[in-house]
Amino acid sequence: MSDVSQAGAIDTLLAEDRRYPPPPEFAAQANAGRELYERDLDELWSAEAGRVTFFEPWQTLCEWEPPAARWYVGGKLNVCFNCVDRHVDAGLGDRVAYHWEGEPDDTENKK
Repeated sequence: MSDVSQAGAIDTLLAEDRRYPPPPEFAAQANAGRELYERDLDELWSAEAGRVTFFEPWQTLCEWEPPAARWYVGGKLNVCFNCVDRHVDAGLGDRVAYHWEGEPDDTENKK
């Protein structure tokens, strides 16, 4: 039997410090730049929470109990509202929200 415990294996994985930089041409077209990775994580994710509408505000940014994490604890949001309705409220209700395109020979009415 191995002398490495299951917990030891998880601890080892949590200590990963290798880096795999992307190819320069991929990095050049990325939406996020190096400055994103230099931000404080709590500040970053608190700011990102402002990009969606919470119906009840979150109380705790993150509860981290490895290997599980709970984000925006106490907050309540509605996925449909955040994906569609808020765009209608912003005056974009005449635009297509979802366009389905199937495989060749698929039709919307196939059952």
